[in-house]
Amino acid sequence: MSGYTVLVFFCCKLRLGERMLKSAPAPHSSVKFTTELSFQVKLHAFLLWASIGFLMPVGILIIRISNRVQCGRRLKFLFYSHVILQMSAVLLATGAAVLSVRNFDNSFSNTHQRMGLGIYGFILVQPLIGFLRPHRGVKLRSIWYTTHWLLGTAISIIGIINIYFGLNAYEKKTSKSLRIWTLLFTAQLVIIASIYLLQDRWDYIKKQGVIMGDEQISPSDIQLINSPRSHTNNKDLPSMP
Repeated sequence: MSGYTVLVFFCCKLRLGERMLKSAPAPHSSVKFTTELSFQVKLHAFLLWASIGFLMPVGILIIRISNRVQCGRRLKFLFYSHVILQMSAVLLATGAAVLSVRNFDNSFSNTHQRMGLGIYGFILVQPLIGFLRPHRGVKLRSIWYTTHWLLGTAISIIGIINIYFGLNAYEKKTSKSLRIWTLLFTAQLVIIASIYLLQDRWDYIKKQGVIMGDEQISPSDIQLINSPRSHTNNKDLPSMP
């Protein structure tokens, strides 16, 4: 029995050793895989930044500016620029999605992956809604416009948030700081958002008599100066030294 026991023990140890050898990575293969994976992750990040982080916001800004344009030729140019930018964004996002499916661990165990899956689904739906645009004067036009506008805005905002999640996930995975890239991306968003808000209120700013920092007196200011109440209040105020 003792010889049989030793034989069984030896066989078990041999099988355990074979399993450990099979599961162990080959020499230098992990370094090569990590380098290749790092390049693929960076390419994935660049494609999504170009798509959701740049082209989509610029496309939204262009179509927003077109609402104030009266010239038919310029309006047509802005419209087709919007279409080209958004379709380019869809193609780049598709490339990033294909790269992710083929090379990454798609366990959807983190927020970045789950949000990315949902965003990509809506990205594919948005162009279809755009091509199904009803003519002006049709009752469905307002419903179409609201749906297209809300969905496009939601994709852009949630996609930008997901880019920050992706940067954070990369930092945790590699222990490398991406602070400079995060700051640059934030600065780019601030510039686009500022232009978006400024062009919407530009006519109002001009009506207030303020253009690029040059102070001008508006009609409302003249009425305020000439009003009896303003003269009375000025008498009560002490003179400035």
